[in-house]
Amino acid sequence: MFSSDRNSHRGVFIQAWEKARTEQPLEPLERQIVEILRQHPEYQPFLEAEESALERDFLPEQGQSNPFLHLGLHLVILEQLSIDQPAGIRKLYRNLARRTGDTHEAEHRIMECLAESLWKLQHDRQPFNERDYLECVRRAGGA
Repeated sequence: MFSSDRNSHRGVFIQAWEKARTEQPLEPLERQIVEILRQHPEYQPFLEAEESALERDFLPEQGQSNPFLHLGLHLVILEQLSIDQPAGIRKLYRNLARRTGDTHEAEHRIMECLAESLWKLQHDRQPFNERDYLECVRRAGGA
C-alpha cells in the first residue's frame, strides 16, 4: 500500500473499488477503502476510469483536489484513531463527532489539521509536531 510508486499506490484504491463492485472478497485494508469510498460517491466514477485515474495530475493551484490524497488521509486518520496516536486523538475525535453529529465531518475537520501539519513538515523540514496537530484538532471543535 505504501509504495513510493504513484501508480502502485493509486492502484490499491482502484483495485479495492473494483473488487467491491464485482463482489469479490476484500482484505481488511480494502474494506476500509471501500467504506471511505461509499462516503465519497463523487470519487467512484473517477476510480472506475482506471487509466485516467492512474495518469492524472492534480494541481492545487488550479483548485484541483487529489482524491487519492483525500482517501489516503482518511486511512491515516482511521489508523491514528485505532491506536490513539498521537495520544489523545481518539478522545478529540469523539468530542468532535459528538459536536458535529457526523463522524465523517469529524474526520474531515481532523484531515484539515493533518494536511496542514504535513505541509508544515515538508515546508519547514522539521519532525511532525504532534502538539500543534492536536491543538489544531482542539480548535476545530474537538476540545
